[in-house]
Amino acid sequence: MRIALGVSYNGQAYNGWQSQPSGNTVQDHLEAALGRFAAQEVSTICAGRTDAGVHGLMQVVHFDTALQRAPFSWVRGTNTFLPSDIAVQWAQPVPDEFHSRACATGRRYAYVLLQSPVRPSVEAGRVGWVFHALDGQAMQEAARHLIGEHDFSSFRASGCQAKTPVKTLYDIRVSRRMADGGSRQAAASSMRPGDTEPMECCYWRFEFDGSAFLHHMVRNIMGCLIAIGQGLHPPEWMQQVLAVRSRDAAAPTFAPDGLYFLGPMYDEKWGLPTRTAAFDWLP
Repeated sequence: MRIALGVSYNGQAYNGWQSQPSGNTVQDHLEAALGRFAAQEVSTICAGRTDAGVHGLMQVVHFDTALQRAPFSWVRGTNTFLPSDIAVQWAQPVPDEFHSRACATGRRYAYVLLQSPVRPSVEAGRVGWVFHALDGQAMQEAARHLIGEHDFSSFRASGCQAKTPVKTLYDIRVSRRMADGGSRQAAASSMRPGDTEPMECCYWRFEFDGSAFLHHMVRNIMGCLIAIGQGLHPPEWMQQVLAVRSRDAAAPTFAPDGLYFLGPMYDEKWGLPTRTAAFDWLP
């Protein structure tokens, strides 16, 4: 029988998702835990690989097994053998024709960014960080140039193994949540030497929905959005970068810390969950 799992993880301690000889990847730990619970070797296929330091809120994997267990047993039994920063959220039997990667109609990512003159502490490794105020309207305007089907070579890592750089972005949403409640006292404490007015401390959230993503694509887009948000380039620069189809034209790759794989999108016929509790935890 074929089983699908929803898996969440904090990627800070791991060398990405895909199995490596070091054994220190999310896939390695998941398959080891499944093997111990099932008392047999288990190989998984995921919906989308993530890089070192990138987190997952609902990675979806599938595997085949002859072992008959109730869904909750797969969840609790596997979690018994997993590190505390990796957890199976749900398990569900699926038809043999279901494939976690091939059946996905799209994928979703979010990037959480702290805007503050002080670096993150309790959120270290879980959010990106900028110490300059950003222009949300400019970033949202720039993001619109990326919507649709395009050749995203300008945002592709040199080691990307995708067969084609042509992908489709369905939507990019930029939102902001105040980190300090907007209080006057907190705002005053965020002034830096030379500032004429306080910088608002906040969390920015960038959400990306697309058919699929190239290696480092979201992080490279983030580098450009932040450069535009800081006023280093106008929103129209994003269109110019896209048109050149050269990685050299874009901004440097941004940090992985605040990047979250929200999970794949599937047809409703599969009946799989679309979110977990951690979706409400993100700023």
